[in-house]
Amino acid sequence: MKLVFAIVSNDDSSNVISALMKNNYSATKLSSTGGFLRAGNATIIVGVDDEKVDHVIEVIGSESKRRTEMVPTTASYDVGRFASFPVEVQVGGATIFVVNVEQFIKL
Repeated sequence: MKLVFAIVSNDDSSNVISALMKNNYSATKLSSTGGFLRAGNATIIVGVDDEKVDHVIEVIGSESKRRTEMVPTTASYDVGRFASFPVEVQVGGATIFVVNVEQFIKL
C-alpha cells in the first residue's frame, strides 16, 4: 500500500478532490501555505494499493495544470521609496510524494 501526498493550488483542489471521488478514491484535504508566493495550497492525501498509484497520479495531473500569472514585486530605490513591478511566475500544477505504508487500519 502507498500513501500519496499531492500539494496543489487552492484553485485546483476542489476539482482534484471531485475527480478522485468520481474514480472511487477516498481523499483527505488539508489547507497549507506555499513558501514561494505564500499562496494558499491544499495538501491532498490518498491511501491506495500499489497498482493504482499511477492512476491516482494521472487523475491529480488532469485537474491541476500549470499556468502563468503576473504577481507584483516590490523594489526599494531609496529610503521610503518603493516601486512595484509585475513578475511572471508559474502557478498551479502539483507536487506529489508517494511513500510506503507499513500498516493501514480503518476504525
